[in-house]
Amino acid sequence: MSYPPTLYTGESGEATATYRPDGHEPELTYPKTGGTVHYLATHASTGGQFGLYRWEMGRAPSGPDPHLHRTISESFYVLTGTIRIYDGKRWIDCTPGDFVHVPAGGVHGFRNESGEPASMLLHFAPGAPREGYFEGLLDLASKSDEEKAAFFLEHDTYWL
Repeated sequence: MSYPPTLYTGESGEATATYRPDGHEPELTYPKTGGTVHYLATHASTGGQFGLYRWEMGRAPSGPDPHLHRTISESFYVLTGTIRIYDGKRWIDCTPGDFVHVPAGGVHGFRNESGEPASMLLHFAPGAPREGYFEGLLDLASKSDEEKAAFFLEHDTYWL
């Protein structure tokens, strides 16, 4: 086993870290559910290596049904509350500190059905441009069935 190919070939290093303080406003809010998304590390900011998002769910039941991605893995780390995560076989009530990793092709879903707020980190690898998917969900109901199918195909989401 070896490390991936070298990405930095300089000699002295660079000051390229990014800092995002706690309390930063979310990039996206879902009015119907009160949920928000914080774009912590995006496809653009990581050079496509990974994406990391803080997903905050309101009290209203929300979250996607079982689906899969063909090009990316997805991982979940619960920060607060209880989030039900489907691991391809069963729904698991996950609480703070629980972690679920789903390789590409793995069936999964997640929901907040607790009636209380909940939050988690979502990690995607490699770093697909998921922001377009998250933002496109806001007006998905206004789209035709054909437009919805094209949207999900564009964003590597295959419903079961």
